[in-house]
Amino acid sequence: MIETPTARLAFEDFGPAIPPRPAFGRWLAGTIAGWTAFVAFLLFISWLLLAIAALFARLGPIGAAVGNIVGLILILVMVTATLLTMADRKWSALMQDRVGPNRARLSIIPGLRNRPLKGIPHVLADVLKMLFKEDFIPEGAMNNKVLFNLAPLLAFAPAFMLFAIVPVSPEVTFLGQRIQLQVARVDWGILYVFALASLAVFATALAGWTSDNKLALLGGLRASAQLISYEVTLGLTLVGAFIAFGTLRLEEMARLQGMLGPALRSAVVLAARAGDFLVRDDSVLFGWLPSWGFVYQPIGMILFLVAAQAEIKRAPFDTPEGESEIIGYFLEYSGLKSGLFLIAEYAETVVVAGIVTTIFLGGYHLPFIEPTVVRHFDFAWLSVFQVFAFIVKMLFIIWVMFVVRWAFPRFRYDQIMRLGWKMMLPISLFNVALTAGIFLWAGREGLAWMGGIEWLAIIAFVALSARAPRAEEAPHASH
Repeated sequence: MIETPTARLAFEDFGPAIPPRPAFGRWLAGTIAGWTAFVAFLLFISWLLLAIAALFARLGPIGAAVGNIVGLILILVMVTATLLTMADRKWSALMQDRVGPNRARLSIIPGLRNRPLKGIPHVLADVLKMLFKEDFIPEGAMNNKVLFNLAPLLAFAPAFMLFAIVPVSPEVTFLGQRIQLQVARVDWGILYVFALASLAVFATALAGWTSDNKLALLGGLRASAQLISYEVTLGLTLVGAFIAFGTLRLEEMARLQGMLGPALRSAVVLAARAGDFLVRDDSVLFGWLPSWGFVYQPIGMILFLVAAQAEIKRAPFDTPEGESEIIGYFLEYSGLKSGLFLIAEYAETVVVAGIVTTIFLGGYHLPFIEPTVVRHFDFAWLSVFQVFAFIVKMLFIIWVMFVVRWAFPRFRYDQIMRLGWKMMLPISLFNVALTAGIFLWAGREGLAWMGGIEWLAIIAFVALSARAPRAEEAPHASH
């Protein structure tokens, strides 16, 4: 007699999809332990980046450059971008009251069988899936095979090249070596950002055109138009920054945000000394406010974040590749090439966060207290905390971009163009003109007052917008 097969539920193999809610005490203890472990991990990564740079610096200038490439590009950017593929899905699940991906298992490791491990095995599963999927090239693309294969590289490489000029730490002495966590120091820093950011247009255009697919071509045209439109605003938002700081070099901008004071004069140490710390009142405004870029350019920072979100085609600006639209310019790509487009998007997110941190959030400087040794700077933990501060700020900006992605619905294509050309471009032009006028009239001191007025205007606008009735409620109110 043949037994009738019985259906098995998912939790019989993998455990319950939604674990029971723990008691408050256990939840609080687990939360504290989790955040403590996270902070300890970031401190270890900060020490590791400095240690790698110091180790390679023993080989000379070329070795120092190679060490920064290994530490900053391969570890900080690449590993962070890879983990963001998982963090993005987990955060979307949290905002939508879901569990998120938790089905992948590491069954080959004893003691971890049938354990979700917070979904972390999905990162490895995604990598293996991309590596072993078929690398399919459509028949129509065979005539342009070189350009078809070049498009993913043009999308992938500029993201890492952009991070080369981001200063993650000042010039410090670590393990007996004088190092700075920055791959390249160029005099035209912001112009370098503009030049490499424009290469993304070639990647989208090539991917859409060489695929020999009408939908991919339309996606490529949409993406190219969007990138070109928001590059104008992206550039203008940074003009106010280098008017305020008087330099194009990102490392100088980061340094000045820890040195400029209320009158924005040259650095004068006026404060009390406590051990190896200097509580310096020349690094704050009005006696308490850190003299960071967002104080002088609040509108510029907000416009830059919005324009950067559109430049990297993240929701709500993902119309060129949205699932409900025409899928996108990489429609015909599969396997590792498709994975390059995906990881490039997250790498660009890391780069944008690093640039915003450097220009608007003080870079590696800690607020209020600047850990500067008076005579020499060879205490490892001081430089570790500076790198730690940079990474924390960068992760905060990434979190803000994730919140925006999952909080707003996807814009229509005409709305994206209208926002870029009719709203953001005039505001950015006005911001540049106002910044230049205030600088010529009142010097850098006036920029701080202008920034304060702009912050008050932004807060008032948000408050009034929250109280305004919704457009869809108006017809119901009239009945």
